[in-house]
Amino acid sequence: MNRTYSAKPQDVTRKWYIIDASETTLGRLSTIAANILTGKNKSIFTKHIDCGDYLIVINADQLKVTGKKLTDKKYYRHSGYPGNLKEVTLEQQLDKDSTKIIIHSIRGMLPINKLRDARLLRLKVYKDSNHLHQPQNPEIISLKGTN
Repeated sequence: MNRTYSAKPQDVTRKWYIIDASETTLGRLSTIAANILTGKNKSIFTKHIDCGDYLIVINADQLKVTGKKLTDKKYYRHSGYPGNLKEVTLEQQLDKDSTKIIIHSIRGMLPINKLRDARLLRLKVYKDSNHLHQPQNPEIISLKGTN
């Protein structure tokens, strides 16, 4: 009788991948990144075990969005005090810190459970093409043509 395979933490081997943010839009980049971080692209995927890989996102300053998202999309934060709701448009956030946009988008696509913080620690986002992870020999994932 065949049994369902369930991965164990010691069975997981992690690889490194690079995605260029200038090749595709924010939404497509985020869904592919979330699948890599959760490990859904592997055959040993198990829901309750963290099977995901490391991911490096480069060229965050050259992020692409469609439509009027640059002016219409807003990010909100609140300090907890009455009347202290702050809002920033996507365009303002791109000028301030473009890496936070990608992290926020990918974080929203990860499942909300105990594994989310550990998965986000394996996400490395850089503003340009320079990164510190050459010794890990990351594999480049091309997203051209996925628009």
